[in-house]
Amino acid sequence: MSEPPRFDRGHTDDLMSFLTASPSPYHAVASAAERLEKAGFRQVAETDAWDTETSAASAAGSGGKYVLRGGAIVAWYVPEGAAPHTPFRIVGAHTDSPNLRVKPLPDTGAHGWRQVAVEIYGGPLLNSWLDRDLGLAGRLTLRDGSTRLVNVDRPLLRVPQLAIHLDRSVSAEGLKLDKQRHLQPIWGLGNQVRDGDLIAFLEANEGLPPGEVTGWDLMTHSVEPPAYLGRDQELLAGPRMDNLLSVHAGVAALTAVARAGLPYIPVLAAFDHEENGSQSDTGADGPLLGSVLERSVFARGGSYEDRARAFAGTVCLSSDTGHAVHPNYAERHDPTHHPRANGGPILKVNVNNRYATDGSGRAVFAAACERAGVPFQSFVSNNSMPCGTTIGPITAARHGIRTVDIGVAILSMHSARELCGADDPYLLANSLVAFLEG
Repeated sequence: MSEPPRFDRGHTDDLMSFLTASPSPYHAVASAAERLEKAGFRQVAETDAWDTETSAASAAGSGGKYVLRGGAIVAWYVPEGAAPHTPFRIVGAHTDSPNLRVKPLPDTGAHGWRQVAVEIYGGPLLNSWLDRDLGLAGRLTLRDGSTRLVNVDRPLLRVPQLAIHLDRSVSAEGLKLDKQRHLQPIWGLGNQVRDGDLIAFLEANEGLPPGEVTGWDLMTHSVEPPAYLGRDQELLAGPRMDNLLSVHAGVAALTAVARAGLPYIPVLAAFDHEENGSQSDTGADGPLLGSVLERSVFARGGSYEDRARAFAGTVCLSSDTGHAVHPNYAERHDPTHHPRANGGPILKVNVNNRYATDGSGRAVFAAACERAGVPFQSFVSNNSMPCGTTIGPITAARHGIRTVDIGVAILSMHSARELCGADDPYLLANSLVAFLEG
């Protein structure tokens, strides 16, 4: 087998483009699908039969395929001659990020200000959304049931902070935000709230006739583009790196390994709704991944026994961002585990199973990093701090698949704008290539 490709800083440049083009989970999977299509992958419809060679995209044949469902995507490559019981190598990630999302009745306001009613999605750092120019993106559902992606990528909304003159205690006591009262963005002036204004604006912006939009899934995003940061531009600042950084690396790795002779079937599974528990039809706790993998086995003439054999030999890398040691808050980290920016991907461990990594999983990832020539670091939480979790334990428990939690160490996780080492994205992608190749 030929040497795996080695991604370089150009990969990070492309990540910046991917982040900009993906202000919502729906845009993220569309961006991923576009890259897959250019690499020869073809979409498979879940409503079609997968047991016949009816098209070039048939799930029964060899080659690259993908399934889209809402804000989730599952893509895989079947090498020619792969047996039904061939195990999978899976990179798991998620497409959603904490933000402010538009309510069903969005038009509100007071005291001459026109505002948009929003709900808090996930666990954002609320203060990071203040005094920031925000766009609006997501999907619109039309009268005929079709959907359309929408992205107003210009300063449209703003959540203004209260001036210090009106709250002298803020510097000494800290900022205290009420999620209902203090986070409704303004987007204009007017003494009268007119129901339907926001959706009418979006219809006009998209060239749709009035009343065409009957449903929407809309969210705010910072319009400030990603940028290299620092004296030597060794850092990367940008939005939604948790966890589009991993989605982008997974797409790059999958398309790089898509060729004949692989001992495994490489898979990318990028789910929605990780930030609020993964319990949806597009979340990791839903049936999507298991359904796609099983149907792939059966489409190649496999039996339930083949399915069981394939799953038993499968390994998943759950790739999500983790915490780099913070120079101003080092006491919040474990004293002997200090992941650093540009130190390579992190292996995430928690003995209470908030992460799915065990010793055998560590060995799998260590071997992949060694083959790729990539350094890696270990992360555990401070014993006095609660540990977050990922799709890793969910994937392991739901599908009986050995799962390892990894990622890239960042600062300002769940901020509207996060920070990582500029080299870490391509170091992660290189490790994923080696893992998928086995």
